[in-house]
Amino acid sequence: MQLLDIATYFTSESDVSRVRKGPLADADLQRLYAYPPRPRRPWIRANFVSSIDGAVTAGGLSAGLGTPADQAVFTVLRTLADAVLVGAGTVRAENYGGVRFSTDEQERRSALGLAPIPPVVVVTASAHISPDARIFTDTEVPPIVVTAASASPDARRALATTGARVVETPGDNVSTAAILAALDDLGLHRVLCEGGPGLFGQLLNDDAVDDVCLTTAPLLVAGGAGRISHSSTSSMRRMTRAHVVADDDGTLLTRWVKHRPSA
Repeated sequence: MQLLDIATYFTSESDVSRVRKGPLADADLQRLYAYPPRPRRPWIRANFVSSIDGAVTAGGLSAGLGTPADQAVFTVLRTLADAVLVGAGTVRAENYGGVRFSTDEQERRSALGLAPIPPVVVVTASAHISPDARIFTDTEVPPIVVTAASASPDARRALATTGARVVETPGDNVSTAAILAALDDLGLHRVLCEGGPGLFGQLLNDDAVDDVCLTTAPLLVAGGAGRISHSSTSSMRRMTRAHVVADDDGTLLTRWVKHRPSA
């Protein structure tokens, strides 16, 4: 991978000015994607891959768009996060399991002051996820399920019996404010949202997305695939380009940070 463009104004936990244009080492990727220093509230970063023509899936799955460069950045982003945030629909569709890291990756996280493995935080208003799902059975760290008070008590109890931590929020839906409050209460401030489009759209509508990492796969897909975000209303959120990375196979990896006007 090679760095094509970088904006060094962005303050992060690493000195991005040390990253030069040209071939990138693993340490350079860690610097490029570092979070702001010691965030005091949940910083929501979204990570998605799409085709050149905007499809969010190929063959019904986002994995169908994956490239080696996208996978490398995917791993780096997880390595830097306190938690992985995902909607229940994506957990079902992508057959999510827990995050897994090598011993070396866990040691690097510990050196950064992070837990060896981040939990997956699942958002579901109904709590209707099978207790036999991989998210509960194939994980080294129990997931956290954020659900609504209106969810069936039986469904909530069934998830709790898997070892998951169930966080109940007021009302019939899980609002963005409730998600942020739950993350904050748990001390999870470096947050990586991996989808799906509905959760991302909700967060965008509520202006809660700080950072977007978007991979453009060198593919045209057509068909009826959706976008990386959707919601009942549209929202215009200006973002500022932080960097552009390219791989030899044509993959483009960009990072966008929420625009904050100068005082």
